[in-house]
Amino acid sequence: MPLVGLVVVAATIAGGISLYRFVVNFPGPGETLTLGIAITSLVAVGFTVKVRVRIRAGHHLIAWTETAIMIGLAVAPASLVVLATGCGLAIATVLTRMPPIKAVFGTAKNMLVAGAAGLTLHLAGWTEQSDDGSFVGPLALAYFIAVVLDELITIPVIALATGTGRRDLFRADWDLRFGAAIARFVVIAGTVAILRNDNDNRLLLAVPALVFSLHLFHSNRVNARTEQQAWQRLARTTDALNVVDLDKVLTTAVTQATELFSADEVEIELRETGRLVRGSTTVSYDGPPGGIPSTVHGAVIVAPLEGHDHTADIGVLRLRFRGPVKLSERERYTLRTFASALCTAVRNAQAYAELARAAEQHAYAAAHDALTGLANRRQLLDQGNLQLSHRHADGVTALLLIDLNHFKEVNDTLGHAAGDRVLIQVAERLRDAAHPDDLVARLGGDEFAVLLRGLPAPAMAAHRAESLLNALHEPLDLDGMRISIEASGGIAVAPSSGGMAELLRRADVAMYQAKRTGQRTATYAPARDSADLGRLTLGGDLPRAVADHEFTVNFQPIVDLGTGEVVSAEALARWHHPVHGTIDPLRFLEAVERSGLLPAFAEAVLDQALIAAGSWREAGFDLPVAVNVSPRSLLDPRFPGSVLARLRAHDLPPDRLHLELTETLTLSQLEVVDRVLGKLRDEGIRLALDDFGTGYSSLSLLSRIPVHELKIDSTFVTTMETSTEAAAVIRSTLDLGRSLNLMVVAEGVESEPQRRALWELGCTAGQGHLFGRPMPAGQMLATLRRGTGGRPGALAPALHDTGAVIRLAPGRRPNGRGRGDRLPHLPA
Repeated sequence: MPLVGLVVVAATIAGGISLYRFVVNFPGPGETLTLGIAITSLVAVGFTVKVRVRIRAGHHLIAWTETAIMIGLAVAPASLVVLATGCGLAIATVLTRMPPIKAVFGTAKNMLVAGAAGLTLHLAGWTEQSDDGSFVGPLALAYFIAVVLDELITIPVIALATGTGRRDLFRADWDLRFGAAIARFVVIAGTVAILRNDNDNRLLLAVPALVFSLHLFHSNRVNARTEQQAWQRLARTTDALNVVDLDKVLTTAVTQATELFSADEVEIELRETGRLVRGSTTVSYDGPPGGIPSTVHGAVIVAPLEGHDHTADIGVLRLRFRGPVKLSERERYTLRTFASALCTAVRNAQAYAELARAAEQHAYAAAHDALTGLANRRQLLDQGNLQLSHRHADGVTALLLIDLNHFKEVNDTLGHAAGDRVLIQVAERLRDAAHPDDLVARLGGDEFAVLLRGLPAPAMAAHRAESLLNALHEPLDLDGMRISIEASGGIAVAPSSGGMAELLRRADVAMYQAKRTGQRTATYAPARDSADLGRLTLGGDLPRAVADHEFTVNFQPIVDLGTGEVVSAEALARWHHPVHGTIDPLRFLEAVERSGLLPAFAEAVLDQALIAAGSWREAGFDLPVAVNVSPRSLLDPRFPGSVLARLRAHDLPPDRLHLELTETLTLSQLEVVDRVLGKLRDEGIRLALDDFGTGYSSLSLLSRIPVHELKIDSTFVTTMETSTEAAAVIRSTLDLGRSLNLMVVAEGVESEPQRRALWELGCTAGQGHLFGRPMPAGQMLATLRRGTGGRPGALAPALHDTGAVIRLAPGRRPNGRGRGDRLPHLPA
């Protein structure tokens, strides 16, 4: 208002001076009246034809008034033009019903522009110019002053009234404004040239038609530019919404919608979460809808947040303006498009957040013991291996393995519930006695482990072990009874090689040494360990074992839980040693990988698995066979070619082979792994993710590895009836499998109640001793032919009659893999 008042005062002064000069130099009523009427009409027409622009709640108009002013100055005294400008604008504002404040400001501004341009022409010696075209220079200078003064007066007033930056307004559409100014000057110069040559001022009456034509042309260009910029802003805004963080989506939507729709404030309300986000250039409120009210009062335009199909209405988008606003048809369409894009972005972000939350719970349950909340064996191995890779920088690492003596008597005498409470109290004492850097874990049953990190010297391990076992010395309080707990501990300092598995084995050797000798703790001594020598012997026998085909493969059936029919088989490697008998893979796989014989060993295992699948197929049982893959094999780009060559050699389709991967793949974030797996999948080989959820990066693995199947660890299946955490892990895995269209297989199914519970949760397949133990390929074929209940290929009765409608419980989901037989590893 002060700026508008200043402009009005200055215009009043200019009008007074012009009126005085006009009266003093009045030339007579003849031609003066004609000029006055012509200029007044020209100014009124120039002010009426405008380009309409909306900024926030205000509509601002760009007119052609300065064109009329400059033509008038070329043919009439400046004092007459200033007065005619005031009269013409007064008439035009009344006819157009312009608000008083805008009418006064527009009239005053243009009177100042007329006065400044007239003064410029006077100083440039306009009256002395000849008719040879030299008038163009002074006229151009006066027009330049008029345009600049118009911009300097108008833009600051609009910026203050709308809260828009002056610099942004100066820069907005500057090219169109510059082009329009040049076009108007051409009209001015051409009109003046005609008038000066013909000496007939009545030609002024033809100028309004020319101005109106140019106005239409300019308006079309401005509208086209506005449309183009609007669509570009919409495209940029919707692209900016493509993030998975809900807070970022809402912040981006609020700030971008303010600019996109020139709104004073934007609100987004989400119904399901009861959340409202409000702001303009920044977020000013984020909370419940009934919180702080908006301070912007005026027009409110509401758009529902729904998809293009008008479903999933999740909330509303509100545009707030400080005055009355009516959106154009293009703006209404843009608003619907933006609201639909925002709806999709919010739903995607919510889905990702829910998936991440489930994965976080999943990962926690997979890495922690359900009863005590301590780390489980998987987390101990993972963190231990990570620690051992940096042990030179962090000091000495050691492991204490603790076993409770005579704990079975507690369970037998007081019951398993009392035994669980004892284990919980033992876990609390160990956690309290451990150092902050130590990792306390429960390995299962009454067996605990403490990873001691950052020890200054190996001798400190025994001292720390004593302090931890001392914490168990005081009797436990159990329902008013005081129970004494004795424990034995085995200590092992990290070896120079072998990793966490070797450290755990050595601690186990030391613990049993303590039990045998009656000591509370014992430290691992190589002299008392015969296992190292045995393993070295096995390593030396590997070349002969591969050459003499001592490695064989057994097969465990995978069964449809509902029908009992076999759907595939898992290959399990065995070493039939001539001296030591049958050796489990856990004892020889690490030696195979270190020996360099992994390709030959795995090729032999794969050959046996494919031969078995071929023989079953010829007998009428077309079953896929599943073989585990060593992570090392995936680092070799030649691996897919080797697998495909074996398939061709045995004339089997690629989809008859399932390759099972473990989560240790997260240790190898290499592009070659992606290429190898992509090649295998592209060729039709199916991929399964074993151990799903027992590591830390299950969700990220699924987004990186193109798998078809998830496998549930038998430990979750075994404890699902007594552990809510295990049941929750199973439910979440099944839900994830359904959402990603993946098959889910449960391992370790030992009883009919487990089978039925898994089936009711929506698990389609399972394997375990309930259906069959690992067996040779020939025995597997005989078992398939024999079947059960007169049904060949079925190993269990169906859970429902054919065509029956079964009501299943709400979906859950499992996770993991068994502790027993492991799949053979394929070669690099």
